[in-house]
Amino acid sequence: MEAITHILTGVLIQVLCFKYLLFPFNFLLTMLLAFLSHFIVDTLAKITYHTPVALKDDKFWVIWHVITLVSAVGVGIVFFIPYVLGGLFANLVDIWDWGILRPLQNKKKKENPEFKWGEGYFIHPIIDWIRDKPFYWLPNWNYKKKAIIVEIITITTLFILISFFLLS
Repeated sequence: MEAITHILTGVLIQVLCFKYLLFPFNFLLTMLLAFLSHFIVDTLAKITYHTPVALKDDKFWVIWHVITLVSAVGVGIVFFIPYVLGGLFANLVDIWDWGILRPLQNKKKKENPEFKWGEGYFIHPIIDWIRDKPFYWLPNWNYKKKAIIVEIITITTLFILISFFLLS
């Protein structure tokens, strides 16, 4: 799913942990559960409009990703700063795989295209296995544009839950 969904999931986890647990368990469980949430959220990405490659020529794809990027920045400003722990740990898998390991691997592959540096250190193959084995029964809607509705409902639900627990 998109970064905004991961951020909101992490925020919700931190809100709940800090509301109902004492120190240091609130910190520890926030970090653990937010990190593990990435596996669940990305497994469920199978039922959302989430193409494995960028479709930069597709106007719908571009508009959807601009909306989710702007929304993620907005959510980051509003929620991520006070709930940085949950938001950060919920995105740690992407930060590692896409922000650190992939750029390093691309640099090494430019020097030696056949070199397989870093292959065993990516986390997303574990998520792919979870998606393909235990959750094989989920339909694959990655290329179905109407599947943005699933992510919109998920984002809206997370906003409502966060609001509810922050106000209660």
